[in-house]
Amino acid sequence: MLNINEVIETNKMIHEMNLDVRTITMGISLLDCVSESLDEVCENIYKKITTKAKNLVKVGKEIEKEFGIPIVNKRISITPIALVGGACCKGPEDFVRIAKELDRCAKEVGVNFIGGYSALVNKGMTKADRYLMESIPEALSVTDRVCSSINVGSTKTGINMDAVKMLGEIILETSRKTADKDSIGNAKLVVFTNAPDDNPFMAGAFHGVTEADTIINVGVSGPGVVKRALENVRGKNFEELCETIKKTAFKVTRVGQLVAKEASKRLDVPFGIIDLSLAPTPAVGDSVGEILEEIGLEYAGAPGTTAALALLNDQVKKGGVMASSYVGGLSGAFIPVSEDQRMIDAVEAGALTLEKLEAMTCVCSVGLDMIAIPGDTKATTISGIIADEMALGMVNQKTTAVRIIPVIGKGVGDTVQFGGLLGYAPIMPVNQFDCSAFVNRGGRIPAPIHSFKN
Repeated sequence: MLNINEVIETNKMIHEMNLDVRTITMGISLLDCVSESLDEVCENIYKKITTKAKNLVKVGKEIEKEFGIPIVNKRISITPIALVGGACCKGPEDFVRIAKELDRCAKEVGVNFIGGYSALVNKGMTKADRYLMESIPEALSVTDRVCSSINVGSTKTGINMDAVKMLGEIILETSRKTADKDSIGNAKLVVFTNAPDDNPFMAGAFHGVTEADTIINVGVSGPGVVKRALENVRGKNFEELCETIKKTAFKVTRVGQLVAKEASKRLDVPFGIIDLSLAPTPAVGDSVGEILEEIGLEYAGAPGTTAALALLNDQVKKGGVMASSYVGGLSGAFIPVSEDQRMIDAVEAGALTLEKLEAMTCVCSVGLDMIAIPGDTKATTISGIIADEMALGMVNQKTTAVRIIPVIGKGVGDTVQFGGLLGYAPIMPVNQFDCSAFVNRGGRIPAPIHSFKN
């Protein structure tokens, strides 16, 4: 139970420091929707989602009102659709039809996004996996709320470079298909290695096959709270700095635990995990970049940035795991460029480059996130960027991801507006040296030696 002092402190964090619950995500298994008939699969999907999630948004709003805790998004994650449509989809166009059905479901129940238009191809691709991947540009261009993710690698299996090559081409085609909206389709597509089954954050959320039939996962966020707490320890040593972050993460996670338990009870759905990632927004005062500056950097990207981010990520996790027995998902600190005002400022100042961001992803929650690049970037170059990031995840036994947006018709020096939580971004320069001979080799990069632990 929260005592009165904790209630007062929580209210202050909400009203003055941008604390919010970023998402309540209901995970729904669609494995029982499988059929050889596409019509039947679509009907089964519609019935299950609209039944299970019919009260999700209503309950989220009730909890917001009663507890005074903002819940920014209500979302759904589903079983990877390549598995669900494997028996009935005879080509990419059949998967597009399922995407449209998912979009209809999302709109009917009122959620912001539905994630799981996904395939798990870290070791190889089935026909269904390939069809789904080929369908992504069309599917993301004709839907509004469907999010897609492809897991192309893991520490145990290595990296599927055939899939990585395909995705460079798919990402470019998705940009072309949504060029009239500043290529926003790729804001709904994430490429993973070591993707978690219980991630509540979009665009990478899907409902893992080892999960229960229905589950509630909650993602909390409090960069502003951490930033404000660190203002009180300026000039102090690293021990005090770390203790402050850890204690603050504990408090933030307790808020998420309260909301998760309440949502679970009211929806009569088991509680899964709390993801305690520091997820920034474009709002001033809600920035991971500001935290790094408060730690002592002029800008994110300055020497010391990777060390500061490693420290932040570790202390957030240490504080969070003391607040809840079920911490999962990604958990740590996100560094999406377009969604973090001080990251944008750092790029514009020349302090933060794509190469420095890659180094930072060795120690953060995810990877290269919401990065806008020139629209004339070659597909093989995009594949090379993905391969580099996947290798970091594979070797370091962590989740890494790429959400990169080649913006058609724009180049370095231009800015792209995505709107809402997606913010805006400067177009970042990309290394122009060629990697096509590497990408075109085909096959699979083997798992690292330390993957053999049986």
